[in-house]
Amino acid sequence: MSKIEARLAELGLTLPQAAAPVAAYVPVVEAAGLAHVSGQLPFVEGQLVTGRLGEDVTLEQGNEAAQACGLMILAQLKAALGSLDRIERIVKLGGFVNSTGAFTDQPKVINGASELMVAVFGDAGKHARSAVGVPVLPLGAAVEVDAIVAVRPA
Repeated sequence: MSKIEARLAELGLTLPQAAAPVAAYVPVVEAAGLAHVSGQLPFVEGQLVTGRLGEDVTLEQGNEAAQACGLMILAQLKAALGSLDRIERIVKLGGFVNSTGAFTDQPKVINGASELMVAVFGDAGKHARSAVGVPVLPLGAAVEVDAIVAVRPA
């Protein structure tokens, strides 16, 4: 078990199976010491979290969904890199929140993914970030998160 997987276990978290792409893209591209992770959707207990913040999804549910996106990012990185111990730093997260025009707590929603990265990687998990509201996401997902991660050579 890698050091990072041991830390996830300490936190009581389990990585999901890395999801297959739903369109014409690859989950992770590694180039110039960075891994670019395509947007990941939230699966909680095997079910896609759907709906809109400010309408039928609570802030707490959105935060949990963002954490689930973060776990899927880690699952994709493990599949692509072979070991999560190759991760040097979380550089940037991009968060997209399916929300009504009146909902303005997108940053609090995406904190679910951000706080996960800090809990797992410590200071190396602190990152730049965007958190934006959008009117719809693929498959009706409530949240989507992508990432740029600095990686050590294989």
